[in-house]
Amino acid sequence: MTVDYPTAGAVSGLRELWKEAFGDSDLFLDAFFAHGFSPRRCRCVTENGAVLAALYWFEATCGESRFAYLYAVATAASHRGKGLFSTLLADTKEVLKEAGFDGILLVPENEALGRMYEKFGFTACTTVDTFSVKAGANAIDLREIGADEFARLRKAFLPQGAVIQEGAALAFLSSQCHFWTGPDFLAVGQVYDGKLVCMEFLGNRMAAEGLLRALETAEGTFRSPGEQQPFAWLLPLRTGCACPEYFGLALD
Repeated sequence: MTVDYPTAGAVSGLRELWKEAFGDSDLFLDAFFAHGFSPRRCRCVTENGAVLAALYWFEATCGESRFAYLYAVATAASHRGKGLFSTLLADTKEVLKEAGFDGILLVPENEALGRMYEKFGFTACTTVDTFSVKAGANAIDLREIGADEFARLRKAFLPQGAVIQEGAALAFLSSQCHFWTGPDFLAVGQVYDGKLVCMEFLGNRMAAEGLLRALETAEGTFRSPGEQQPFAWLLPLRTGCACPEYFGLALD
């Protein structure tokens, strides 16, 4: 059994493991491996050529600190309960420490999974609000933008102490979602079955109703900075690693 960066020949096994663990389509995986994947941002456990466990990360910053945002952590169903995640995480921690990262961030699917991660030293560190609204009577001025402009504008809308995500994370996100801006807000999301799922809404929440009307969508759910529910968990990699005050752009 080996823990290492994936070889070119391991990509098919990574895809198979991802599909088993998360059920995503080939179209989604094509986008991830084209825009979000780098073998230098992935560690995996292999045995006799089979991929048994894997994780990926995107680079992020907060002030002077560097963080790795862990993404798509998975173990093959046939090998769960055998300590593979513990082995993989221990290896990844050492790799990231050596690379100069200050901490690891991840977003559990639910609080129960968050409690599982707490056994490995993670603690809940940031919170968000979620809210739902229906389209208002009047559309708001709306402009769709690209990933580079979104990254630039986002820094002005983020609260202090927020994690900055750019580069590969936004390149991948742009293959799955739309970025919009208006007079006093910034949003990223996608319409599914006539409903907007807004992964991050920054700025004036009152503009959400007008955004829906502009998109000709009846209703939507929005995630924004707030204190309503735990969201990201942190594992420090060095003594004194500061906890970010906001992390809200999870690639879910």
